[in-house]
Parts: sequence; C-alpha cells; structure tokens
Amino acid sequence: MTASHCTTDSFFRTRRTLLATAIAAVPFALAGCGSKASDQPLAFEAGNDITGTHLGSDLDMTDTAGRHRTLADFKGKVLLVYFGYTQCPDVCPTSMAMAAQAMQLLGAKAHDVQVVMITVDPARDTPKILSAYVQTFDPAFMGLTGSEEQLARTARSFKASYSKDPGPTPQQYAMNHSSAFYLLDRTGNARALISANTTPQAMAHDIQLLL
Repeated sequence: MTASHCTTDSFFRTRRTLLATAIAAVPFALAGCGSKASDQPLAFEAGNDITGTHLGSDLDMTDTAGRHRTLADFKGKVLLVYFGYTQCPDVCPTSMAMAAQAMQLLGAKAHDVQVVMITVDPARDTPKILSAYVQTFDPAFMGLTGSEEQLARTARSFKASYSKDPGPTPQQYAMNHSSAFYLLDRTGNARALISANTTPQAMAHDIQLLL
C-alpha cells in the first residue's frame, strides 16, 4: 500500500465516480433474509461468526463533531466498523464503496445500521477531512478519530492491527492496517468478521440477519 499524491478535489471526485459506477452495476434487491439478532448461531454468508468474543467492547473514540463515542452510543443499531484512512489509495475506498452498496441494497432498513470508519491515521485525518471522506460514500456514514492512545486502545479491543510504512518524506507515508469489517448487533455484541473481498449482496445479507 502506498501513499496517495492526489489533490483533495480530484481525490473526492475519484471516490464519487467509483461509488456511482459501482452502485449502478448492482441490482438493488435483496431476498431470503429476515432473522432477528440472538445468541444463536446465524447463517452468515460473508462473515465468520465471532459471537461471544466481545470484540470492540472498549471502543473509545471521538466523532468528527468532537463528541466522545463509546459502544454504548450505538445501542439499538447494527454497527459495521472498518479501520482505514483517507489517503489509502485502493483498499479503503473500495471497501467503503462496497459498504455503501450494501446500504443501498438494504433500502429503508439501512436507517437501523451505522457504518463507522475509524481512522488509523489521526495525524493527517483531521475531523473535516475524515467527515468529507466518509460522507462521499454515504451521508450517514460516520468517521471516528482520536488520540494515538485512544486509537491503540480501540484497535486492541477489536484485535485490529495497523502500522506506519515510511515514505520519502515525513508526510508521505502509508498505513498498513486490517481490512475486515466488524459487524455488531443492536446490543453491541460482536457477531461477524466480514472479509473486504466479499460482495455487497453478501454483506447486506449478513447485516439483514441482525435487523
């Protein structure tokens, strides 16, 4: 993974084009779903069942409006969490576009889902930049940032990894990071780990199982 050298305007135009093209190619229909969240094993299609692991229970970050956020703030909604950063050249925008497509597939039920991207690059991802980035994919998406200590504690809670890959200058670096999505149910319990190599349809199916 290498650092992006795009300008801010061209960067977001590229992301909007990627999202629009991807969504146009996906039929917005979803069938065969509808189970409620429970402690019973579920037939996840895209994700590996992680029920009982309590991953993410120590989430402790700050949203782009400056509000302190913990897992308790998302109770009542299905939570889809991704670790990434705005200057990621390929994996992050592709993953976020896929999450946006999954929300399109869910239709009105997407209102009961909160997609969150936690930046692993808080030094460069200011609240303004992070907010603009996630909302390029979907206005309802939320970005979370914080201090290095907050990030380390939260990532450890999810067992997510990240590290800096130095570049030619102090500001030109890339971040290596976990690329899976964490799916938590309405009570805040971790239920599935979804690979970034899945499809929007499979992701939507797994989310639907918790609605």
